[in-house]
Parts: sequence; structure tokens; C-alpha cells
Amino acid sequence: MKNQVKAYILFLLIPLYFISFTACEDDLNVDSQGRILQFSKDTLTFDTVFTNIGSATAKILVYNRKNKAVNINEIKLAGGAASAFRINVDGAKSASHLFKDITIKAKDSLYIFIEANIHPNDVNTPLLIQDSIVFNVEEKNQRVLLEAYGQNVEVFKGQVITSNTILDADKPYLIYDSLRVDPDVTLTLSAGAVLYFHHNANLIVYGNLRAEGTYEHPVVMRGDRLDKIMYDKPIPYKYVAGQWGGVYLLSKTGNHVLNHVHMSSGYVGLNFFNDDRNHQPSLEIHNSIIHNFLLYNIVAVNGDLLVTNSEITNSGSYTVYLNGGKHAFYHCTIANYFNRGSGRPVDREDKPAVMLMDLNRALPMESIFKNCIITGTASNEFILASKFSELYRGDIQHSYIKKTEPSSLPMFKNICWYKKNDTVFVRDEYNYKAEGYFNFMLDSISPARDTVANSQISTQYPIDLKGRSRLVDGQPDAGAYEWYPKSAQ
Repeated sequence: MKNQVKAYILFLLIPLYFISFTACEDDLNVDSQGRILQFSKDTLTFDTVFTNIGSATAKILVYNRKNKAVNINEIKLAGGAASAFRINVDGAKSASHLFKDITIKAKDSLYIFIEANIHPNDVNTPLLIQDSIVFNVEEKNQRVLLEAYGQNVEVFKGQVITSNTILDADKPYLIYDSLRVDPDVTLTLSAGAVLYFHHNANLIVYGNLRAEGTYEHPVVMRGDRLDKIMYDKPIPYKYVAGQWGGVYLLSKTGNHVLNHVHMSSGYVGLNFFNDDRNHQPSLEIHNSIIHNFLLYNIVAVNGDLLVTNSEITNSGSYTVYLNGGKHAFYHCTIANYFNRGSGRPVDREDKPAVMLMDLNRALPMESIFKNCIITGTASNEFILASKFSELYRGDIQHSYIKKTEPSSLPMFKNICWYKKNDTVFVRDEYNYKAEGYFNFMLDSISPARDTVANSQISTQYPIDLKGRSRLVDGQPDAGAYEWYPKSAQ
């Protein structure tokens, strides 16, 4: 008899287990208060919503766990027609956000879809907006809290900047189509300025670009999706490549300086292109992060490039592509562990992290890499392709580099070459199920620590990308980040 009872209890538990398992994607929080309805979320929080733009659509599920049908007298927004939120109940809409006589069958559920649309105000800081969905059932009220932060933005749609302009940090900028800077005009981005780009939008500069970020207030350029993409576990769109276009620096006489800039998740990061070999525009990048682009992070063609103390990581193709001009990289981390969200790296054996394409006999390239890290998932992450390698002037030293075979070329000096099973970084993969994003700070056993970097070069760049001293232990590390124990991080 006892075995029969146990078997019967187990039989009853199986469907409950199945329901709990299948609902976990919606963060099911089973109501233990004995209330009539249960919800997939008791509080629905939107990511920041741009005023007058609206949010992506979110949803909650309303569950009837009873063995009989439940009639809901009313479902409504407490704020009524004036609410900043809109709801859709199982496909039905209402201008007043009021729905009556809704029946949920036994052991069934219904969907409620919610959007937020917040009107502009005079406040530039994010403003918390709240409301609730009220369910009146069997003379009892149950609620789901709704909340969103509204952020005023200045919208540019196909804007052309025709005179010297400063974009300050008072409120973010939302860019549709492209933002274009005319020749001989300088666009300056103040410390803390944030530029959100809609899908396929670009910043196209025929003049000059200056970004004057600081460690505390970097200049940010990213896509405009602030919500999450739903896989097995929600992933913020800021981690998804291809969300916007890129920054195109196309002046043959341009003089660009970017300091403390954080760029991420577009098609191309910086496309520094000049088709006139009689001119050499210049681009300086300092203390910046250029991360997670669908194609390239930096393309430099026929221009002079200086990059210091910066992280340039993860791309679907070359991470840094250099073709013509003079280039210098000091204390940079150039690493490519790109994947498309599958958890597996993209096959790019013919597309290394650093590609130097030197095909001009009259104007051979000059390239310097000192105190850098160049690594990733390909067998060879540094390639020089040149018809005139005897003319190429390279100075690559005191760096950690991944190549199948160490190079015997004289331009490589004091290099720590990759060895199988090297652990370089804290986390070189993204496991979204475990909420583990990439972390390109050095692991405690990283071969790029201590003995690799040249301390004389480090004294020119004594502060790492985290704002910490490189010189505190007398043995600076290669790359953009100095290793510190976890207790000091």
C-alpha cells in the first residue's frame, strides 16, 4: 500500500515538475501566498527607455493552477489611458487599457504583452516611471508592478555637421541613418558623451574627430538596443555584434584623436581610410576599448596610427588590419576570441588578429609593437603579407604573440611566443548560460606577466586601462592591463 501511495504522489508531481521546467525561461516565480493567479514575474523592469521612442515588447504569463476555469473580472493598468505603459492581453488591445471578463481555462495561462512609451521632460538624468497591472478576480485584486527608466535623448536623423561642433554629455544622442561631418570641420565629443546608433547607422567623418573622454567619464559609442535578446538565457544586446555600422574616418588630411573611448558591437569599429597616397592623415587612440565587431575593429589604410594602452578585442575577421602608413602600438591587448553566441569561436584561420598588408614599394610600411599582447583562437595571430618584405620596417619587441612557429625575422626581439595550453586572460570565452562574459585582464599564471614587458616603455605609460599603476611591483606586464591580485581589483 505504501509503495502504491508513493507511486501515486510521484505521478502527481511529474506534471508539476514539467510545468516548472518549461516555464523557467520566463523566470517563473510560483506564488506561495495561495492567491488565485500566479505570474511569471511579480515585477517587470524595462531597461532604459528613450523618451518618445518606446521600448521593445516584454511579456508576462498569467497562470491558472486550479483544476477549474477562472474568470478574471478586469485586467487594467492602474494609470489608465494616461499611463506610460501599454498592454495587450492575448492579442487584444484597448485604448483605455481595460479588459473585462477574461477566462483562463483550468491549468492554462494567458500572455500579456507590455510596452513603455515615456514622454520627454526637462530632466536629463534617467527618470523612474512606475505603474501596475491590476487583476480583479473573485473580488480580490492582484498586481504586477511595472517600472522603467526614461531617458531624454537628442535625435539625429541623417544629420550633417557643417561647422565645428561639440557634443556634450548633458544627454545621450540617438543616431538614425548616419551622422556626417563635412570636410575641414571638427566634431568634438566631450567627456561622458554617449552616442547610440540605430541599426546600420554610422558616424562618417570627412573632417576631424576628437573624443575627449576620461577614465571616470569615457565617450561611449554603441547600438541603441538596451534590452536583451532571448536565448537560453537573456543576453544584453550590447554584447551582440552587428548592432550598428561603425565610424568612418575618410579625410585625406584628417587629424583624429580619441581618448578614453568605449566602442562596441557594430559591423566595423574604426575605418581609417585614405586612397590618396600623397597624403598621410593621422589617428591617435589612447586608453580605449574597441570590442566585439562583426568584421574589423580597426582598419588603417594609408594613414599614420598611434595606439596606446588600449584593448582591441573580438571580431569576425581581422581585428587590426594595416595597409600603408606608419603605425605604433604600445601596451595594447589585441585578442580575438569572437563567437556568434553559439559558444564556439568563429573559424578564421586566414584572418589573424593582426594583419599587415604591405604592397607598396615606393612607400613601405613602418610598424611598431611594444609591450603588447597579440593572441586569439587562430593558429597564427600575427601575419605580415608583403611582396617587398626586405623593405618593410618593423620593430616588434617585448610582447606576447601567438604563432605556430616563432619567427626568425630580426624585427622580432624579446618576444614571449605562445605555448600550447597557455592561460593568458581571466576569461577568453563567453558562456552566457553561466553569465560569464569576456575578461581580458591577465590571469595570475599568464605568460604575459612580469618578465615580458620593457620597463622603460612602461614608464611612458605608467597607468593601465583600469587606472592602476604599472610600476608598483617593479615588473610591468605586457598588454593594456597590469595584473593585480583579486583582493586589489
